[in-house]
Amino acid sequence: MRVVFVHGACVRDGSWWWHRTAELLRERGVSSVAPALPSCGEAGLPGGADGPGLSEDVTAVRRALLDSDEPTVVVAHSYGGIVTAEAAAGVRSVRHLVMVSSYLPEVGQSLSEFGAGSPAPFLDVDPDAGTFGVRPELLVDTFLQDCDPEVQAQAADHLARQSAKVTGQPVGAAAWQQVPSTYLVCAQDRGTPPRFQREFARRAGSVVELDAGHHPFLSQPVAVRDLLLSL
Repeated sequence: MRVVFVHGACVRDGSWWWHRTAELLRERGVSSVAPALPSCGEAGLPGGADGPGLSEDVTAVRRALLDSDEPTVVVAHSYGGIVTAEAAAGVRSVRHLVMVSSYLPEVGQSLSEFGAGSPAPFLDVDPDAGTFGVRPELLVDTFLQDCDPEVQAQAADHLARQSAKVTGQPVGAAAWQQVPSTYLVCAQDRGTPPRFQREFARRAGSVVELDAGHHPFLSQPVAVRDLLLSL
């Protein structure tokens, strides 16, 4: 078994966001990888109106999934669920999808259809540049309030300006319709309210709740490891 972690919006270096859980999995002989998402500027091209979008993210994740025939669990965090819906479709090695405070879009749906219709207050949108990002001053209180100070201090260095067009680009497949799925509701999440998560989770095969904020793989890595091993 291996794990492929697909990070959320407006961040870079998924291996850092995933490292606490990855280390615990490694101790149990489970490898993991966190592919870079081009729309977050991780492929050498900056995000923006003319930069990479959802299709490039899908290609990057799909490449990582096809890189091995080993049975794979995909952990999709937040925006990562949009990418995973298309990237994991038809990949025979993918045995389970775990959606963490995330989305299970139908074919043709986009990230914007899961929102409230206007940008969240913790986001900074630049229409001229075609990018959006998390306001650094709101990062900890919104997304990392249950993480230790070391993580909180380092997190801002892993933010990114992302191509805003990903929010409106529809997915071309819905892997969760063919692959067993588990939704992890983060009950203390201040970024994606738990009531919305529970609504999104209705499409999943099973639902687990954790008393955690938006990044449980950083704040409660043992619980996330145990969930993955149970699959």
